[in-house]
Amino acid sequence: MNAPFAPHASLAAQQRIAEPHRSAADASATRWAAILDAVEAVCAIAGRPLATPGAPAWGMPSLLAAVEEDRREQAEKAIADIAAMMEAGLAALLTVNARGADPRPAAEALWQEFSRARDGVIVLLSATNDAGPTRNS
Repeated sequence: MNAPFAPHASLAAQQRIAEPHRSAADASATRWAAILDAVEAVCAIAGRPLATPGAPAWGMPSLLAAVEEDRREQAEKAIADIAAMMEAGLAALLTVNARGADPRPAAEALWQEFSRARDGVIVLLSATNDAGPTRNS
């Protein structure tokens, strides 16, 4: 954690300062777990084997905890967007299925959208802070 703490601050004070970050990280970890559950359902509907995400996808909460605040906030917003996409998409797939239509093509499309979005978040969280050489004007 990159939170600056005064050396004389009590442990309780340090924990109160860190609490908003921890709460956001916990919420994002819970949201990510729900997303992975939705992905499992989408794969089942698509009739495809459950794709096993790589270590970065499973370790999303760890990636979130390891980056600076601005990238973490961007990633948390992207994860919220992915959650909304998966919730709406899964509801639509279930409706299509209930009406007797074949939901597999739409489920496959939702899987592809999820994969691209997930990969984007992983790139965001995995990117280094090195922006290259600076130019003096």
